[in-house]
Amino acid sequence: MDLLTELTAHYTELENLVPDIQSATGIIITTYKSGGKVLTCGNGGSAADAEHIVGELLKSFEVERPLTPELEKAIRSYCPDDAPLFTQQLQMPLPAIALTAHPSFSTAFANDVQGELVFAQQLLGLAKRGDTLIALSTSGNSENVVLAVKLARALEIGTVGLTGREGGLLGDLCDVCIKTPTEITYRAQEYHLAIYHAMCRIIERRFFEPVR
Repeated sequence: MDLLTELTAHYTELENLVPDIQSATGIIITTYKSGGKVLTCGNGGSAADAEHIVGELLKSFEVERPLTPELEKAIRSYCPDDAPLFTQQLQMPLPAIALTAHPSFSTAFANDVQGELVFAQQLLGLAKRGDTLIALSTSGNSENVVLAVKLARALEIGTVGLTGREGGLLGDLCDVCIKTPTEITYRAQEYHLAIYHAMCRIIERRFFEPVR
């Protein structure tokens, strides 16, 4: 059973979203193949989801991620005493940054400049052309998230939205917007969790072979 079939077996109401999930996953895979990174943003529970996604990408989720031979060689050369610790415990990451994870910056910028632009300002500083922004908003209308997506388009950064049924402004702004079949906030977030777990599993397996 492939991973999206597994997802829709548990959530049959998500079957119509499979093409969008595939497209969104493809955008992220293309970003990683070109040496880019993923950035995430959201508010409240969606902020927690934004950081959760990064947690699944920066370390092993289901699949072992051994260091490359070249990296192991460099570690053994420059850090011989710590080489066993590094080579046995470190895992190859898929680069990702949660724009929710910098409270000192965010509170200073919101206080001194403009609160609605806290994600956009970080995007300007941290992202480059070819990266992908995952924008989470159950309404699709969260102003700081919408403004980040607008800037991402100007910077030629890919955009993936995760929203509720209507999609809001993100539905039209994002390259792909995955609109879950509910307008109830907590239910949309429950669907988001299942969807991005499936996406992270697919992406990880694309770059790291499961042990058979």
